[in-house]
Amino acid sequence: MNLKKLKIPLVILLLFIIAAGIIYIPKVKNALAMREAMKMKNIEYTFIHMDKNLPTKIVKKANHPFIFPHIKNRPFPTNFVYNGTTYNTLKFIDSSNTQGFLFIKNDTIQYENYWRGQKEDIQHISWSMSKSYISALFGIAIEEGYIKSIHQTVDEYLPELKGSGYDGVKIKDVLQMASGIKFNETYSDPKSDINRYWDGFIYGKSQDKFASTLLNEKPPGTYNHYVSINTHVLGMIIVKATNTSLTNYLHEKIWKPIGAEFDAYWLTDGEGMEMALGGLNACLRDYAKLGRLYLNKGNWNGTQIVPAAWIEQSTSIKEEHLSPQSKNSAHTGMGYGYQWWIPEGEEGEVLAIGVFNQHIYINPTTNTIIVKNSANKNYYDANNPYASTKTHLELYRKLAHGKE
Repeated sequence: MNLKKLKIPLVILLLFIIAAGIIYIPKVKNALAMREAMKMKNIEYTFIHMDKNLPTKIVKKANHPFIFPHIKNRPFPTNFVYNGTTYNTLKFIDSSNTQGFLFIKNDTIQYENYWRGQKEDIQHISWSMSKSYISALFGIAIEEGYIKSIHQTVDEYLPELKGSGYDGVKIKDVLQMASGIKFNETYSDPKSDINRYWDGFIYGKSQDKFASTLLNEKPPGTYNHYVSINTHVLGMIIVKATNTSLTNYLHEKIWKPIGAEFDAYWLTDGEGMEMALGGLNACLRDYAKLGRLYLNKGNWNGTQIVPAAWIEQSTSIKEEHLSPQSKNSAHTGMGYGYQWWIPEGEEGEVLAIGVFNQHIYINPTTNTIIVKNSANKNYYDANNPYASTKTHLELYRKLAHGKE
């Protein structure tokens, strides 16, 4: 045997193993660290340090920030009532593991406070509140002519999704969480599709490829079923149509024009694609500015940032399967627009909602914005009123209708 000839492939193999180790060992290390970080005992720290173990892109703050007027913190009402049960307001805020709470009425901060490590200049993960930002960017992209119509199909922009469950699905149905995609969004189930997605994400795997593996189970446009990957597909369309990243588009079209006070950052996968469905991290007052933008029908101090018609379409229930009491919805009691939740009622309220009780609440009737960041360790307990969106909503309504 020629030892010299044998040494060459062995050296090549050794170099390959070393290169693979250099690439993959840090990914595995970060993924394992992220798994530990997401244990309930650690999430208060994790939610304000998401950039510690995951790649990010920075959304730069505005050069000329908008500052909300601020009065001395108003006392909260002592109690509020939901479904016949009385809750002490401060106990409720504490028991839902709140990290930041901001209450704005008539364009003035009435109350702002932080707990559990969060501060005014510390970014907190939005989780699915990110979806409402994607909705706004989508409306802007249509207004600018990058996207022709929501009645086009997904594959017209993303031919790589031909043959998947998104093939032939109208963009409108994706916006309205009525894509018909088969997807288990149960966070407490370790084998669910959303946890399968997350496991791949923390290892740096492509979100685009994950989307291409999904299949349909219902005819599109007939049933409201919340599927987070729908929002990723919307993000893919924005990136393809505008030829820029979600980070750049958010900065230029929203973050800078609304006078963001602080940098934000977006989590990305290993290919640099932003986690459109839930990876935006920002500070409390800057989250409130999306609320102010929508409260003013997309207009910011005289400049139309998001088309008013898009705001109206996004925050209205247009079809039966999107209504709160529809038999063709998996989410009884809540309606849905374009990536916004719409509660029952006559006041035009809308909610951006993220897992573990992240909320942007907007009430145009009372001119109210409320933002809540949380790390609710009991979130997976469906019977826990301190984790319920509907209980939170009743608190927000109590504040919105309170005396000045």
